[in-house]
Amino acid sequence: MKPLVRVTRSPEATRALAARLGPWLAPGDVVALNGELGSGKTEFVHGLAEGLKVPPHLVASPSFTLVHEYPGRVPLVHLDLYRLEDLPPELLPDLEEYLAGPQVVAAEWARRLAPLLPGDYLEVDLEILGENQRRLTFTGHGERSWELVRKLAEAG
Repeated sequence: MKPLVRVTRSPEATRALAARLGPWLAPGDVVALNGELGSGKTEFVHGLAEGLKVPPHLVASPSFTLVHEYPGRVPLVHLDLYRLEDLPPELLPDLEEYLAGPQVVAAEWARRLAPLLPGDYLEVDLEILGENQRRLTFTGHGERSWELVRKLAEAG
């Protein structure tokens, strides 16, 4: 299967696209987000949270915090690795536990987690096309994540 590409024209559209994934996400799903600063990774996580029925007032931008945990239909763990060029060895056990746990994990700057990512995860690359326009490329890495890509493609 080939990656799914979608273009959004506003932060709200990026959130709405991510929210469509929410109903299909299940415990253990990992969404790996990559893209330059300002590409919409945090907006995407806000949409995932909405789709997972996380109360909106709880969701914050984690720029200065590595991990945020949110209650929802399925608990959501939001990792933001922006401030970590290299993963400190003392964090590895905690990160591995999150990535293997019974929640949905959305990881910003996920390439920094590459050696820890599970065998099956959904990769979302966000690219800036214009002031508010973004190209999102969804790639599955395993059977479960390709199923999510297929469902999103069918949803339009």
